[in-house]
Amino acid sequence: MTSNIAVNADRIATDIDALAAITEPDKPWTRRAFTPMFLRGRDYAEKIFREAGLKTRIDAAGNLIGRRKGKVEGKGTLMLGSHTDTVPNGGRFDGIAGVIAALEVARALRDAGIELEHDLEIVDFLAEEVSIFGVSCIGSRGMTGVRPQEWLERTADTEDGNVDLAEGIRKVGGDPADAGGRTDIKAFLELHIEQGTVLEREKVDIGIVGAITGISRYEILIEGRADHAGTTPMNARYDALSAASLVVLGIERIARELAVGPSYFAGTVGEFSMEPNAANVIPSHVRMLIDARAVEPAVMESFVAQLSELCAETATERHVTIAEPRRVSNAAPTPMSEMMTDLLASSATRIGATSRPMVSGAGHDAAFLSKVAPAAMIFIASKDGRSHAAEEWSENDAITLGAAVLYEALLELDKK
Repeated sequence: MTSNIAVNADRIATDIDALAAITEPDKPWTRRAFTPMFLRGRDYAEKIFREAGLKTRIDAAGNLIGRRKGKVEGKGTLMLGSHTDTVPNGGRFDGIAGVIAALEVARALRDAGIELEHDLEIVDFLAEEVSIFGVSCIGSRGMTGVRPQEWLERTADTEDGNVDLAEGIRKVGGDPADAGGRTDIKAFLELHIEQGTVLEREKVDIGIVGAITGISRYEILIEGRADHAGTTPMNARYDALSAASLVVLGIERIARELAVGPSYFAGTVGEFSMEPNAANVIPSHVRMLIDARAVEPAVMESFVAQLSELCAETATERHVTIAEPRRVSNAAPTPMSEMMTDLLASSATRIGATSRPMVSGAGHDAAFLSKVAPAAMIFIASKDGRSHAAEEWSENDAITLGAAVLYEALLELDKK
């Protein structure tokens, strides 16, 4: 790691370790949003925000915000942050590294006696991960005014019984009646672990995210015929599972071919069920759900066209019925600000860090902040690409170097 940096590696390590210790004891590292363990983590985050000289509050969307007032009234807010909630069994660095790196930037400014012209806010966004209510990025959607109103009626079982999301937001200190939609944010930056192998494999310090992938999910239903597994000849079967296996392998083939092109693509059959699911009965029904991710709409359109053709060909070959793939959800791809990505690249160069452009294959709060302000992301390396698993790990030197790039970029943004 280069030596000409203003942030403090020891403070970053101490805070990440302290948050990691706040976990469900039998499920490291688990602090799911809206649970008592999450609120314990929030209490710690608020404490260290205050110790850094930040004025804290919970906004209407349920986000924890630490504010450092700028010297020019009304010039607007520069924002850094990520999230401290986790998936079950796998959140030691995912989100947490970004919150602590952002906090360390604020501490480094204090230590250097630097007063920004803009206000600075460090944010721990509520429920970036899929929450107990079945939806994600609740805090960033709420802050930017794009949280669907009907989400507030979604329910989940909690220690206080079955409650809706509106009540969940109130319990963390927010106000679900406030529709959000801030207009004072001038720029947003988020540091995050890569959750992949590119930076580690290429031995590059910093990934500069130019786009966050779009995510579409498609349901495929395959109808065959249930018959006796022992008495039905092999050449007289209408096996929905055998047909489904060809579809799954075809999806993998299409996805691999599209991923070789110049634009990002990934496709996964992540949800699968069959009926009647009995050892002595030929499967009559299969349902699968495909997760498809692309940055370029044309690439997604190509995937869907090839998927439809695959289903039609398989239905004919296997004498089953396969419904046209049905899109059940869609999140559009989000380009980051070119001005911001250029600034991150020059900031990395100034401190002697190597960098490369990247695409994020996962969703992040930055996608929603980009709807109201120029936004970009920094990736730092993940060991073996592991994430959403207990083995998730990023070296503290890598996080510290990312925080140093954040610091340099923030100083440049303040001048703009």
